[in-house]
Amino acid sequence: MSSTKDTLFSNPVESLSSFKFDSAVVNVFPDMIQRSVPGYQTIIYAIGLLAARYARDHSVCYDLGCSLGAATLSMRHQMSAKHCKIIAVDNSAAMLQQFKKNLQDDKGEIEVDVVCADIRDLCIENASVVVLNFTLQFLPVADRDAFLKKIYQGLLPGGILILSEKLSFEDEKQQTLQTDLHHLFKKSQGYSDMEISQKRSALDNVLIAETFANHQQRLQAVGFSSVAVWFQYFNFASIVAIK
Repeated sequence: MSSTKDTLFSNPVESLSSFKFDSAVVNVFPDMIQRSVPGYQTIIYAIGLLAARYARDHSVCYDLGCSLGAATLSMRHQMSAKHCKIIAVDNSAAMLQQFKKNLQDDKGEIEVDVVCADIRDLCIENASVVVLNFTLQFLPVADRDAFLKKIYQGLLPGGILILSEKLSFEDEKQQTLQTDLHHLFKKSQGYSDMEISQKRSALDNVLIAETFANHQQRLQAVGFSSVAVWFQYFNFASIVAIK
């Protein structure tokens, strides 16, 4: 898919609506995510490396909130487990329509099932790897414990959850610093102050970030034996949790 430049918030909008993963976002998503999330490509590549290590023969790998399938394709091209398939799930029909087109041109051999559904309704079973790549942050906080418990129960012993999230910070100085650094990053990628401000407003009450301590406590509470950050760039981090 060719990448169209993200200009969705480049003009003043008198009344901003909440951010949605609709067709307008799909058209610019590769550019948007690359210019908005520090270290995004590093995370995507490493998800494939982690999957290559933990994917088991005759098991299932899940990419929950798969969007255009970047994590799925990274896993698909680095895994070598036999008779292992990937189930990629998203509730945005527009995202999945484009993802399916991308899959037609992909030469990976591992089976990929693309499912349009609410990830909270999905049955997780026989899983060796589960990926939530900047997905949990869009679920209501009240739903997160039960959802992660379902994932834990569906994972095989020794299986992993890869959880990438935008972080918040209890320390006010760190919160200010990390937010400012993220804005500087976005400006370095060509976004204007207006674009940054308008997108931030559109994401209010849609993307709810939590601290690493919140994530760690929740993951341990549902049963994960080992939880650690394996990557962080400013206020964006990826966590690996092992069952």
